[in-house]
Amino acid sequence: MRLNLLLDMNLSPDFATFLQCQGANAVHWTAVGAPEASDFEIMAYAAANDYTVLTLDLDFGAILAATQDSKPSVVQIRTKEALSKQTQTLIWTAISYAHQELLSGAILTIDTEKSRLRMLPIR
Repeated sequence: MRLNLLLDMNLSPDFATFLQCQGANAVHWTAVGAPEASDFEIMAYAAANDYTVLTLDLDFGAILAATQDSKPSVVQIRTKEALSKQTQTLIWTAISYAHQELLSGAILTIDTEKSRLRMLPIR
């Protein structure tokens, strides 16, 4: 099954283009929703439309912890250089490696040193 990626407002639409070039079904939030939408609205859209949310924001993980939901999956990018070519490749590699877990419901945290994967719901 193909992984659908929804990029949060804090990521550049250019990153969606990079992911599309890698073969991902990636869309930036501005292509499907209002720029002023809340994190809860983005999460609801992602869950209803089977997307994994990519973000620099920790709020999405906190929402999943508070709600105990098992969807949508979230990829938290913890680097200041989210658009450097090397970092983009690192992020894509981590997402590819965790593909099946993200389809099932997980939080993947990626930084330049390591990646951490937690299955949902968070208990």
